[in-house]
Amino acid sequence: MIDLKPVIFIVTTLICISAISGKIKKIPYPILLVFIGLLLGFIPGLPHIELQPEMVFLLFLPPLLFRAAWNSSWKDFKMSIRPISRLAVGLVLFTTLSVAVIAHYFIPGMSWPIAFILGAIVSPPDAVSATSIIKGVGLNKRIITILEGESLVNDASALIAYRYALAAAVSTGFVFWKAGLQFLVVASGGVAIGFILGYLLCMILKRIHSNPIVESSLLLLIPFVSYPIAENFQVSGVLAVVTTGLVTSWKSSEVLSYQGRTQSNSIWEMIVFLLNGIIFILIGLQLSELMDTTEGYSTSSLIQYGLIISLVTIVARFLFVIPAMWFPSLLETKLDKEQRKNFDWKNILVISWSGMRGVLSLATAMALPLTLDDGTPMHQRKVILFITFVVIVVTLVGQGLTLPLLIRVLKILPETDNVEEEKKLRLLINSSALDFINDTFKNGKEDGDSINEVRKLYELRIAWLTGRDFHEERHKSQNGIENRSFLEQVINVQLMVTAFKRKILLKLYREGSYASENIRKLEKEMDLDESRLRSQLKSMVND
Repeated sequence: MIDLKPVIFIVTTLICISAISGKIKKIPYPILLVFIGLLLGFIPGLPHIELQPEMVFLLFLPPLLFRAAWNSSWKDFKMSIRPISRLAVGLVLFTTLSVAVIAHYFIPGMSWPIAFILGAIVSPPDAVSATSIIKGVGLNKRIITILEGESLVNDASALIAYRYALAAAVSTGFVFWKAGLQFLVVASGGVAIGFILGYLLCMILKRIHSNPIVESSLLLLIPFVSYPIAENFQVSGVLAVVTTGLVTSWKSSEVLSYQGRTQSNSIWEMIVFLLNGIIFILIGLQLSELMDTTEGYSTSSLIQYGLIISLVTIVARFLFVIPAMWFPSLLETKLDKEQRKNFDWKNILVISWSGMRGVLSLATAMALPLTLDDGTPMHQRKVILFITFVVIVVTLVGQGLTLPLLIRVLKILPETDNVEEEKKLRLLINSSALDFINDTFKNGKEDGDSINEVRKLYELRIAWLTGRDFHEERHKSQNGIENRSFLEQVINVQLMVTAFKRKILLKLYREGSYASENIRKLEKEMDLDESRLRSQLKSMVND
C-alpha cells in the first residue's frame, strides 16, 4: 500500500506556511520553505521523506519547466538568444571546469573524474529557484528574460558534462570531440522533438476547440509525455519540454478557447504552487539524511569544502558574465541607447549575483550510481551529495536573500515604460472596437439602442484612458438596462465586439508591437469578460 502520510504532511505544512508567508515579506517564499524544511528535518518522530531522483526528473521537473516556458515570451526569448546561449553553454562549462580544478586540489582524495562530476552537478542555476525569486524584485524585462532563459536551457549542457564525467569515473574514459558532438545531437534533438510535439498538440487543440476539460487535460499531460519521449531517444528531455511550452504558448491564442485558457490557468496556478512548495521543503528535509554521509571526513571539513565550492561557483559566474555580457554589448552596433542600457554595469552585476542553485543539482547528485562498472563502491559519492547540498543552501539563501537588497543599493528602479505601454495598448484596442461598432452598424437601424449602449461603454473607457471628463461620459451611459430582450441584444453585440478585439490583439501579438505580458493580461481580461457575458446570457435563456 502507498504511504500517503509524508505527502499529506508536506502539503499541510505548505498550506500553513502559505497562510503566514504574507506577514514575513522580507524573506522570499522559496527560502522560507527551505528554512522550514531544515527545521522539520531534525524533529524526531516525523515521517521519513526521501527525495528520489526519478521523482524529480519525471514528476516535478517537466510541469515546472513547461509552465515557466509557457509564461515566457517566444519573441523576447529569440531576441535574447545570444546572451542566453553564452550563459547556458559557456558559463556552465566554465563553472564545471573551475569547480573541478579547485575540488581536485583542495579536497583530499578527490580524483579528476569525481571533481568534474561535482562541477557538472553544481554548475547550472536552477529554473525553479530563478523564476521563484527574481519575480517581483524590480528587474527590467530584458534581464528577467535572460535569467529565465538561461535557467531553462542550461541543463542540457550541464547534463552532457555530467554524463561524460560520470562515464570517465565508472568506466573507461572521455573523448572531448565526442562530447562536443553529442551535445549538439542531444540539444538539437530535444528542440526538434519539442517542436514536433508542440505543433501536434496545437493541431489537436484546434480540432477540439471549445472543449475546456479536454484542452486543460492535454495541456496538463503534454510535459509528462514530452520529457520521457525525448529521454528515450537519448536527447534532452529538458529542452524538449521547454520547446513544447514555448510553441504551445505562442499558438495558444489561436488554438485554445477562452474557457480552456481560463480553466487551465487556474489549474496550473494550483499545480505550480504545490510542486514549488513541495520541492523547496524537500530540499530542507534532506539535511538530516546527509549528516551521516561523511565517508571518513569530519562534518566541519565537509561544510568547509562546501563553502569553498560555493565561493568558486559565485566567483566563476562573475568572471564569466562581465566579459561575456558587457563587452559584446559594447561591440553590438544594432543596439539602440535604451537596449544598451540593459547591459550597463548595474544590470551586469545583478546577472552575476543571480546564480541560485536548486533541486535539479540535488537530484542529479542523488542519481549517482552506488557502484562502478566493476562492482566496487563509488568513491566519495556521499561527499558529493553533502557538498552539493551546501552549495544549494548557500546560493539559494545567501544570494536569494541579498538580491533584493543589491537591487535597492544599486537604485535599479522598476520599469515604468510597461505601464505606459499597457495604457496605450488599452487605448488602441478600445478605439479599434469603437471604430468597428461605428463602421459595422452605421447603416443599421435595427437594435439601435443596444448598439448605442455598447458604443457608450467604449466611449466611457476611452474617456477614462485619455483623461477626458469621466463623470460626464459616465452620466451619458447610465440609461439602465431593465428589459430582458434589450439586455440580450447588448450582450450579443458585446460578444461580437470581443471577437473583433481578439483578432486585433492576436495581430499585435504576432507583430511583436507590444510586450507579451501586456497582451496576455488583456487576453485574460477578455476571457473572463466573455465567460461572464456567456454565463449571463445562458442564465437568461434557461429562466
